[in-house]
Amino acid sequence: MTDAAPGEPCGGLLDYKTVKFAQTRNRRVGLLHRLLQLGVLGYLFGWVLLVRKGYQDTDPAPRAAVVTKVKGAAVAEVGGAGRRLWDAADYARPPQGENVFFLVTNFIATAKQAQGTCPESPAVLDAMCTEDADCPMGNPVVHGNGIKTGKCVMFNTTHSTCEIYGWCPVENNSLPRKPLLSEAENFTLFIKNTIHFTKFNFSKCNTLQTNDPTYFKSCTYDPFLSPSCPIFRVRDMVEAAGETFGDLALLGGSIRVRIEWDCNLDHPAAQCQPQYSFSLQDRMYNFRTASYYWDSQQRLYRNLLKLYGIRFDISVHGQAGKFSIIPAAVSFGTGIAFFGAATVVCDLVLLYLDAKADFYWKEKFEEAKPPKGKTEAAA
Repeated sequence: MTDAAPGEPCGGLLDYKTVKFAQTRNRRVGLLHRLLQLGVLGYLFGWVLLVRKGYQDTDPAPRAAVVTKVKGAAVAEVGGAGRRLWDAADYARPPQGENVFFLVTNFIATAKQAQGTCPESPAVLDAMCTEDADCPMGNPVVHGNGIKTGKCVMFNTTHSTCEIYGWCPVENNSLPRKPLLSEAENFTLFIKNTIHFTKFNFSKCNTLQTNDPTYFKSCTYDPFLSPSCPIFRVRDMVEAAGETFGDLALLGGSIRVRIEWDCNLDHPAAQCQPQYSFSLQDRMYNFRTASYYWDSQQRLYRNLLKLYGIRFDISVHGQAGKFSIIPAAVSFGTGIAFFGAATVVCDLVLLYLDAKADFYWKEKFEEAKPPKGKTEAAA
């Protein structure tokens, strides 16, 4: 477009520009144009519509509820208390769990502790001594089990330690070489998960809707054979996390159970099923607990247990999608805009990068003026 003639009022402010179409016989630019158009079509139908489902409205923040129950039984020696039967009330904490619970697989027992004075364990560095001056009265033992009494006493024939006031005898630190509750690998975990997408008022549970009362008593989860069974064997969960039960049960650990819901509500509700995945979060997990009782002379005793086991952290994630005219219109509008961008890119290549850019520039941009005679006659 040429500049306005000198002296004309307003210069080119009142000029009007219209689009001029020029067909060029440039195969390279034509090929580029078709490739860009194919790319836009592939993006629109392949990525936006098929993969991302851009025609759907989504709810990425569902509300979820989780209830867990563990079943199984095992027998193990509990220090000086003899053999003891462990059931769900003993090895699952809490017995009726939610999204986090702990399964006992090993323990160290210290039976019949009473408050009094006794030698501190030589395993505690702050308790080692050679004379009474090394044990100042009233000072707590760092990383120990009680308060120093001011005396240095013989723990055994080879070690002298500070005498303490605390629960005596001091805690036993002898870890078994094998898990005492090795039967726990065959325990079963029932996970009931209910999810609700508030935007679509849609709820779903991971338990199979069946009239067979024996189904949940006999089924075990398998991703291929029984994907709708919410009962998991502990050993299978540990192995799915990439570990062996024997190694993890000895010192404990933490496993994450992830439940993923991806529901397409344009399809039947029966196709909305969860996917389970398991991963190891940490090794070594333990804590202490004690049971208290009184003897016939009204003296207080306790049995101390240091429990090792597997902590299960259950997290629920998901999203649901359903057709909506607004996101569908936005997705198609974006595709149409990309078609226009393909034309702009080809124009830039043709007018600025091509070897004959000057020729194409003159052919595309032209200033049109009516003949002077016709203009004067019209006046």
